[in-house]
Amino acid sequence: MHAAVRPAIDGDLRLLNDWQHGFPLCRDPFGVLADATGRSRNAVLHALRQAQSDGRISRIGGVFAHGSGGDAMLAAMAVPENRIDEVAAMVSAHPGVNHNYLREHRQNLWFVMTGIDRAAVDGGVTALEAATGLRALRLRMVRPYRIDLGFDLRGDTATQPMGALTNRNAQMAPLDPSLWPLAQRVEAGLPLVERPYALWATELGWSEDEVTECIGAWLAEGRLKRFGVVVRHHDLGFAANAMTVFDVPDSAVDAAGEALAAQAGVTLAYRRERAEGWPFNLYAMVHGTHRQAVMDVVERMTAAAKLGDCPREVLFSTRRFKQTGGRRFRGWIEPDAAACLAEERDHAVA
Repeated sequence: MHAAVRPAIDGDLRLLNDWQHGFPLCRDPFGVLADATGRSRNAVLHALRQAQSDGRISRIGGVFAHGSGGDAMLAAMAVPENRIDEVAAMVSAHPGVNHNYLREHRQNLWFVMTGIDRAAVDGGVTALEAATGLRALRLRMVRPYRIDLGFDLRGDTATQPMGALTNRNAQMAPLDPSLWPLAQRVEAGLPLVERPYALWATELGWSEDEVTECIGAWLAEGRLKRFGVVVRHHDLGFAANAMTVFDVPDSAVDAAGEALAAQAGVTLAYRRERAEGWPFNLYAMVHGTHRQAVMDVVERMTAAAKLGDCPREVLFSTRRFKQTGGRRFRGWIEPDAAACLAEERDHAVA
């Protein structure tokens, strides 16, 4: 199934895999990649532009730690089968939504709403509820244990953890608004030009060194979990992924979450609020090249975290409608989201 995908991965493996972390913060970052891979700078830029164009990577940018600024929330809807395409299109059209997936469950449409603050995120979900006529589960993050640290593209699952696990006791102060213009650019992605940081510096009225030093400081303090290549796993052959949710006693959830986060093959692990009709509070994501590879990790991590006696659901994704970077710092402007989406719904129904 993946034979047509794997050769493309192998050819650019070092660019797409090894630079998910530690992307050079210097005047000539693509020259550094060229030296490391034995290519010319132009060849490196061409390969990365091609990977972005064909969907293997979404951007070269940063993944901010929970609490750094802005807001985000996971939400889910139970969408009737005959309305899936209609509702998914409406959700994806919302500028605050950065992920939108169909999963195998009665609660089948799962999306992430991002925004510059909690009011924007809540308002975005409310607008979608009004437009679709469907109630959304609102599942806010309580504590991350492992958040978007990238994963090794070699093998059938993300077998080797990349980056350090989250310190659950760390408190992250929101980013000073004066630094949001740089955060917006880090969030949106590095321009694929010879001197990308110089371009940002010109736009910001900073020096090039100020730009790279600020990003480096964010990484050092843990505000940025990583800065580098952000891959689209599905387009790189990791076509199977499952979100496993557990109902764990509150007194035991942190220990269980940390145990899940330490397991090879677990790409995300976090605690979320429960919701009416949704008792689950612990989540773990596993990505793999095929379904059985994912299930093998799910069973292994469940046993390792001693969660065998806890209620559990495994929600495989079946369709990906949208996957982009978040808009925590960039925000979105929509003066009357409910009206705009309701109008779109009427057109879709018609």
